Amino acid sequence: MQNHSRSVTTTHNLHRMSKPYLYWLYLFACFPMIIMFLLMFVETEGIRFQEMQFTFFNFSTLIERSTLIAFLNSLKYSFITTIVCIFFGYLIAYTLYKSKIKNKYLILLLLILPMWTNILLRINALASVFKENNIITDILGIKGWNIIGTDLAIILGMVFTYLPFIVLPIFTSLEKIDPSLEEAALDLGVTELTKFWKVIVPLSVRGVVSGSIMVLLPCLSGFAIPKILGDGNILLIGNIIEQSFINMSYNIGSVLAIVLLIIILGSILLVNKFDKEGETLL
Repeated sequence: MQNHSRSVTTTHNLHRMSKPYLYWLYLFACFPMIIMFLLMFVETEGIRFQEMQFTFFNFSTLIERSTLIAFLNSLKYSFITTIVCIFFGYLIAYTLYKSKIKNKYLILLLLILPMWTNILLRINALASVFKENNIITDILGIKGWNIIGTDLAIILGMVFTYLPFIVLPIFTSLEKIDPSLEEAALDLGVTELTKFWKVIVPLSVRGVVSGSIMVLLPCLSGFAIPKILGDGNILLIGNIIEQSFINMSYNIGSVLAIVLLIIILGSILLVNKFDKEGETLL
């Protein structure tokens, strides 16, 4: 009874501590989304409430050629980046999982550490490396090549930026696998390769799905990487949204932003389906 009372008290204290975050979330996340939802159905210059007129014309931007091309580009780069990140992310996570290193989470920390720096600084650093003359070519004394403005530059930039997002969920799911299951598989006479495909992969699929969503979504909605590394030559949906708000076309930007938001919410529901307890995100 006493333990139950302590648990209730702790839960109540945590609830009180979370209130400032909830207020912050409502003010700077939920409220802007409500405003964007309203702007989808009105026609106005900037945000002038007295001149707003109800209309469905804003939705016509979804079938414009430039928008469709941007959506296709976003999907293409996002899926390519996600597939590459799944391959290298699983390779890194599995290698770390099988290693004899005592403090494996320290290695993960070193991998995640660059994410703590501003993303624009990291992208500009990559942009300098992707140019013909950079610090690497100077040190090695070789002639480089300029890939800025190409598909390769955008894909490499996305992979370098978002690869840590998938390593941690996969590693967490691997760490939760009961070692006795692997031993039982080997006792039954299966090979290491068969054990990997029949035991390890199915038990770690939740981490792969969670990590894939965490890579796919920022790739799909981002605009900084294609703008800097693509040199403005390749248009993604995030760039159209950015330009819409810069040019005060809030109605068009809101329509596209809400569509992306629906995709994001659908992806979150998918993560919840595969990982209901959020184990791979810890």
